[in-house]
Amino acid sequence: MEFARPQANAVVDDAYFIIEPMGRNTAPAIALAAHRLDEDDIMLVCPSDHHIVDEAAFRRSAMAAAELAAEDWLVSFGIAATQPETGYGYIRRGEAVGTGFRVHSFVEKPDLQTAIRFLAEGDYAWNGGIFAFRAGRFLAELAQHRPEMADAAAKAIEKGSVEKTAVKPDAAAFAAIKGESVDYAIMENTDRAAMVEADMGWSDIGNWDALLENRAQDENGNVIVGSGEMIDVHGSMVDSDGPHVTIVGLENVVVVVDGDDILVASRTAAQQVNQASRCKNQ
Repeated sequence: MEFARPQANAVVDDAYFIIEPMGRNTAPAIALAAHRLDEDDIMLVCPSDHHIVDEAAFRRSAMAAAELAAEDWLVSFGIAATQPETGYGYIRRGEAVGTGFRVHSFVEKPDLQTAIRFLAEGDYAWNGGIFAFRAGRFLAELAQHRPEMADAAAKAIEKGSVEKTAVKPDAAAFAAIKGESVDYAIMENTDRAAMVEADMGWSDIGNWDALLENRAQDENGNVIVGSGEMIDVHGSMVDSDGPHVTIVGLENVVVVVDGDDILVASRTAAQQVNQASRCKNQ
């Protein structure tokens, strides 16, 4: 939490943190936050690993989403699809409503031919996992569609503690929750799902390769953060918090140094990093 506090305080000086005892996916996490708000407060739910180029466009979409949320819509941000991406879920736009559109349907990650068709038809947007809703409405929907999760989240907050700017839910109550995403628990079940369009230069920074693509590169497509040197290297990245790293004669590799941990991977294998982390923790 300490590394996140300066970032949060740069935006709001009274930020506080809800510290989950363990991961239970997005629906329970949002429920914890909703219980700390007034029922008419509008929640803006943003994953931490996304990159947004056009901040003004993001603010416009957020304000449009807030207007819909105030009318008790549960709002997804439909990211403007710029290519037939098979790694994202999609939202199919329905009829216009207020400052956005009713959601016709949520669509799972498609194969390439289906993604090409989505792009050509123009009624589909990427589901970026960004949402807005009134806190009270979210909790009501959770109680309707996932009552056991709703009860456990409420107990976790009720039995938890508050220490300065940190909210610590009760571990036993929270552990009883079966983890589930907000998409499956709420958005695909509610009859009040809406979307706003968001053309804001969005990228899901889900791995080191995506981070490289969204950082300033030199003439060889390389990125160096921290102390590093590249000789006859192309399309690669060094990100070191200490030791000097030198790469010679390689292409499309990522080297990350985080304290005592060192990652060396090809860019094509960047998606496998999570598997390595799980093996280390077992």
